[in-house]
Amino acid sequence: MRIYPTFFRVVFSGMDAERAHRIGFRLIRWTGKTPAGAVLRKLTQPSKELQTTAFGISFPSPFGLAAGFDKEGHGIASLSDLGFGHIEVGTITGQAQPGNPKPRLFRLVKDRAVINRMGFNNDGAAAVAPRIAAARRTLERRYPGQRPVIGVNIGKTKSVDLSDAVEDYRVSARALAPVADYLVVNVSSPNTPGLRLLQSVRSLRPLLTAVRETADESAGRHLPLLVKIAPDLTDEDIDEVASLAIELKLDGIIATNTTITRTGLATDPEEVLACGVGGLSGAPLKERSLEVLTRLRQAAGPDLALVSVGGVETADDVVCRLDAGATLVQGYTAFLYEGPFWAARINRSLRQRNRGVR
Repeated sequence: MRIYPTFFRVVFSGMDAERAHRIGFRLIRWTGKTPAGAVLRKLTQPSKELQTTAFGISFPSPFGLAAGFDKEGHGIASLSDLGFGHIEVGTITGQAQPGNPKPRLFRLVKDRAVINRMGFNNDGAAAVAPRIAAARRTLERRYPGQRPVIGVNIGKTKSVDLSDAVEDYRVSARALAPVADYLVVNVSSPNTPGLRLLQSVRSLRPLLTAVRETADESAGRHLPLLVKIAPDLTDEDIDEVASLAIELKLDGIIATNTTITRTGLATDPEEVLACGVGGLSGAPLKERSLEVLTRLRQAAGPDLALVSVGGVETADDVVCRLDAGATLVQGYTAFLYEGPFWAARINRSLRQRNRGVR
């Protein structure tokens, strides 16, 4: 019997979504600092059979936590205690910013979905980098054989003009590359005005080239670089991004971010409309995310690493993405509905299915 769905319904379902997230995250972080954290690690640590290699890095499990949950690197070690093979921190910007006005996070419980227009609220790259460095040291101490991987997702500062976006991303890369295991360029959030315009190949080529040069120089080594794209791209756009990734020898593509569409929802249309603009994530994104993954794998060939995210809720979903060509799989929104043992349940099921991969 699973207790968390009842707990969610009684405690969190009627609470402002951002406040509920803040309280839940604080509980996770607090637990990680108590003796209970050590117990959790023993119960949730992925089996060695699930170790997966992507862009030259060994991951304890193919399943990890997508960017958005821990935006500022406050809870990396505690989240790792829950069984995620990797934690992707962010999105982090070159300058600190408060994000968009509240309320800016809304649950669509009937659809097991979330609408957000957070707007990259974070303390800025210079402030977040030391937290990630400290988390790395903690993980190396706690997991001497195979620690969870730390990805860092960077985006554009809202106040920076698009014409200055390249330098803004370089600021983040310069500060964060030395503490990251891999770096993600986010050009696909719908909540920073004009950001998605950077997904055009014409804009993306110089941006990715500059970030890669800065990241490698700052890290003193080759740092795996990925780009995160939106589910709302046309097939032609997806093919062009895949071709660009191969041309620039990127290490991978993350597909997909949230969608601006609102089709096929069970929630009352007036309730959806009242939430306003923002990116939709969760179960309604499942079909489109899988379509984009399939298209990317066909366009990119067998070697480029693809990280699939969007509508992932169960071990069946993870297996489906792996079978469709994903190298790694991420989740986020279902974590809010499934609770703290979600990743551990998925890992356990993957092991039972003999899904030790690559």
